[in-house]
Amino acid sequence: MAELSQNLLMVAFFCYFAATVLFAVSATGKNFKNSSGDYVNRWGTYGFIMSIIGVLFALGYFGFRWAAAGHAPVSNMFEYTVFLGIAIGIAFVILYAMYRSTILGLFAMPIIMLIIAYAAIFPQEVEPLIPALQTVWLEIHVLTTALGQGILGISFVAGLIYLVRTIDVSKDRKNKRTFWLEFIMYGLLSVLGFVIVTNAFNFAGYESEIEYAAPLEDGETYQDVMDYHLPPIFGPSEGEVMTEGAMAPLIELPEWLEAGDVNSVMWALLAGLVLYGLLRLVFRRRVSALLKPAVRKVDPEKVDELAYRAVAIGFPIFTLGGLIFAMIWAQIAWTRFWGWDPKEVWALITFLFYAGYLHLRLSRGWHGEPSAWLVVIGFMIIMFNLIFVNLVIAGLHSYA
Repeated sequence: MAELSQNLLMVAFFCYFAATVLFAVSATGKNFKNSSGDYVNRWGTYGFIMSIIGVLFALGYFGFRWAAAGHAPVSNMFEYTVFLGIAIGIAFVILYAMYRSTILGLFAMPIIMLIIAYAAIFPQEVEPLIPALQTVWLEIHVLTTALGQGILGISFVAGLIYLVRTIDVSKDRKNKRTFWLEFIMYGLLSVLGFVIVTNAFNFAGYESEIEYAAPLEDGETYQDVMDYHLPPIFGPSEGEVMTEGAMAPLIELPEWLEAGDVNSVMWALLAGLVLYGLLRLVFRRRVSALLKPAVRKVDPEKVDELAYRAVAIGFPIFTLGGLIFAMIWAQIAWTRFWGWDPKEVWALITFLFYAGYLHLRLSRGWHGEPSAWLVVIGFMIIMFNLIFVNLVIAGLHSYA
């Protein structure tokens, strides 16, 4: 069943790719005239149908992997990140049915594919749960949290579309808004670059081991080995390279940081810098300017409303999963509702941020560009929590 689930996920990935192509044709191609004489764009409908098929195959992956594992497949970095991509796909299907926004599909589908591709770099074996995680509240907590984050991911997509549509990124305009919009593009390219680099080194068979003194709770240490699948820019303090001919770390990190994962983050940043530089060199334009032709017909007010609606739906779902259900599970697993673990702190920060967004939107009239920046920043906080806090900062919730 595990192999079948992986095959279904692969089919879903290619369905999302096909949907992207169809949405691109819809956004840039010609319309058709129907029997009533009205112009319609069938390609957007075809893209929507293909995205539904992709979601169905992705749910098939989820169901078969659940059957193979005996528990909801959200217990490690691969499984959770894939489900986040599935949740964004589900949210897209629902909101597209409400707004019929072709451009939403053109931006959402590549982001879903990017998230799934990023998930695929992590170990994909089906593993049993440790006793502390063998509770239905874990499944309720994690599934609800990811579903809420997936809907909030659509608000990010809509906010990004709004910014690309409304911000002048021509060469004669050098301002902070343009800089930060390009920074978002660089962040997306960093994820893509990391996927490319990781797969390239895996294909080349690169691997090295570094032995180091890992700390225990009582202050003592024991010898442990850290596996590297990318050349070690960062390594553990006083580590010793065990693989003959492998490069030694350039920088040693303190014990409270996961050196291997900091190394991965650095490779992502460097790969993103290379990809961004190549795009600027080849096209002689800012990356966000390359997307301008696709959004020229977008109604800014419509995507602004769509972003708000996504937050209005996703925020209470995230609150239930990320805070309320999480505290119930924490009481069961650790006999306390709250412990200021890094993941708990960032879940609280996420809650407060989106609560602030809704307050500013409804009470202060923050519409348009300020609202778009907030939903983009909000999802960046979610991804920071998923990637950096989960992997780099050791804690009870760490997937590392």
